[in-house]
Amino acid sequence: MGACSYINLPAFNNLFSQAFKTIWVKRASFILLAISSFTCIKVNAQCTTLGQTPSTAFPVCGTAVFAQDSVPICTNGVINVPGCSGGVTTYYDTNPFWYRFICYVAGTLGFGIKPQDAAHDDYDWQLFDITNHDANDVYTVDSLFVCGNWSGDAGVTGASLAGTANVECATFPGVTENTFSAMPLLKLGHTYLLLVSHYTQTQSGYKLSFGGGTAVITDAAAPALQKATANCPGTQIGIKLSKKMKCLSLAADGSDFTLSPQLATITSATGYNCNNGFDMDSVVLTLSNPLPGGNYTLSAQNGSDANTLIDNCGDSVPVGNTVYFAASPNKAVNLDSIAPVGCAPQSVQLVFTKNILCSSIAPDGSDFTVTGPYPLTITAASGTCDVNGTTTGIKLSFSSAVIHKGDYVLTLVKGSDGNTILDECNDETPAGETLTFSTADTVSAGFTVQLLLGCRLDTVVVSNNGNNSINSWYWAFEDGFTDTLPTETRIYKDYGTKTATLTVSNGVCTSTVSQNYLLDNQIKAMFTSPSVLCPSDVAIFKDSSIGNITTWNWYFGNGNTSNMQYPPAQTYIPSTGETYYPVRLIVGNAIPCYDTGYQQLKVLYNCYIAVPSAFTPNGDGINDYLYPLNAYKATNLEFRVFNRWGQQVFETRDWTKKWDGTVNGIKQGNGVYVWFLTYTDSGTGQTYSSKGTTTLIR
Repeated sequence: MGACSYINLPAFNNLFSQAFKTIWVKRASFILLAISSFTCIKVNAQCTTLGQTPSTAFPVCGTAVFAQDSVPICTNGVINVPGCSGGVTTYYDTNPFWYRFICYVAGTLGFGIKPQDAAHDDYDWQLFDITNHDANDVYTVDSLFVCGNWSGDAGVTGASLAGTANVECATFPGVTENTFSAMPLLKLGHTYLLLVSHYTQTQSGYKLSFGGGTAVITDAAAPALQKATANCPGTQIGIKLSKKMKCLSLAADGSDFTLSPQLATITSATGYNCNNGFDMDSVVLTLSNPLPGGNYTLSAQNGSDANTLIDNCGDSVPVGNTVYFAASPNKAVNLDSIAPVGCAPQSVQLVFTKNILCSSIAPDGSDFTVTGPYPLTITAASGTCDVNGTTTGIKLSFSSAVIHKGDYVLTLVKGSDGNTILDECNDETPAGETLTFSTADTVSAGFTVQLLLGCRLDTVVVSNNGNNSINSWYWAFEDGFTDTLPTETRIYKDYGTKTATLTVSNGVCTSTVSQNYLLDNQIKAMFTSPSVLCPSDVAIFKDSSIGNITTWNWYFGNGNTSNMQYPPAQTYIPSTGETYYPVRLIVGNAIPCYDTGYQQLKVLYNCYIAVPSAFTPNGDGINDYLYPLNAYKATNLEFRVFNRWGQQVFETRDWTKKWDGTVNGIKQGNGVYVWFLTYTDSGTGQTYSSKGTTTLIR
């Protein structure tokens, strides 16, 4: 493509809507697709009007109606709309106004935005919870989203009982969508920002009003003067207000206030943050001359603007509302104290009783020197400065963390900037003043583990050396047991991996260490062997014992023994019937602990498979069942029985499952029955099939 030509958005909007009255698209990203072959859209200018950026949002009184007669055309950036963003549509705070409020009673929030040109103007909105966040985080922190409505339809919008969804996404006009979203639930004490975005590229305005919900967003505190202090006594008075009040209600000449005794004249009044916002919670009065030391009263009165101070809901500070303060002769600020020092500090925080000028702090930290038992170098100094360029604390940074116990002395000197430090009245703190601070040794929660393994119980001893003045121990074990001794003894009845976690402290420094230890002395005698042995078969025994086994003692029941883990094959002499031989294995470990395992080995007189020629199922315990005898070595066996009419009366694939002469519980009659038998010899792998007859006798 060639170079882009730029067009004005309002003019383009009119042109586009005339050319495509029925195919109008809501978001600029769609429009770019439609016109990319012949032009580009110039991005709106950055917003500079108060109220059009998050940090300068209008303060909200829940009972007031906000009327915007026109909306300056601008934008600040992209807004993420969870559940809507990520597609072809990009959401901007187009021609915005922002509103800020606090929830004083939790509940639902209802509000409405009514355009002046309801037939054509498309207003969108989104609510953010910015509690403990910078206002500009609305552009980067998605979790601040509460709810919103970006419907492509013109007309009244907001949050009410008519809404059903938490958010409505951008749409093509003509696609039916609710311009109202469900009322969100506000949380007590949380701070919220409401964005009203005027997508239509005109300057026509709207009215914003709150109502219909159960939440309270109006500060019920009465407007009043809360506190007054003499700053740089005799030249300024600082006033703290009970709540935020309108900057426009403050008379710049200070005539909203009267001083008694009138030993100086109030010449001007400045509201805190009034250069960048609409309301203030503090006022600074400038006086014509220094106040002598003594007690004073400051009272509210109607000023040259015919009112006292007014809050955001229009309520005034009562005339005659009074605060008291004292002025004392000025003196330079002294080094006061050092905030508590933590473990391995790489900085300390100096605290002052008066405000000091940030501009008097040498950034390289050269206003201070430090001496102590170990070399330590100050590398930087800084303060948390307010809008007046003052601070009540200085952070001194060191070249390295202090990890050893010791007492250190900070001394104030003239720094690289030619002075020590100056207070807000420009008075210099005398060089040579000192403060001390102490550091503690770092500690280690490392501990030793002693395993005393037994045959029934295991004893574990864990211990910490207590170095570097450790005076607190806290043990936590995997089974929930805890203790506070430097050495702990545990008794275990079970085995496996155990865990000990130790946290130690010397009152300043803390350390936590976890260790695993394995109790692996469990043993259990186990082995595999044939359960049935046919004549001429040999028995193979395999050890499968658990644990760190070191000894094996076999007894096979045939007079033989062995101390090998895998003993030689054993033979057994068959007797006239089935014979049971006890086989025993005793295993041991290095402790030594022992365990014994037993099994019975059945040795058969013969393993010849045969089917009886007759059986008598009369319940006398003798020849009551029909089944293949001695089928110990048969696999893939199938045994079926049929009556004289060719009906199958019994079938099994398990030779130990026997026919009792019944079918479905009904006794079958006397007579001859035909059987069929197939199986595979597990020793040779050969398959056999046979058939015959058996007589059932009752």
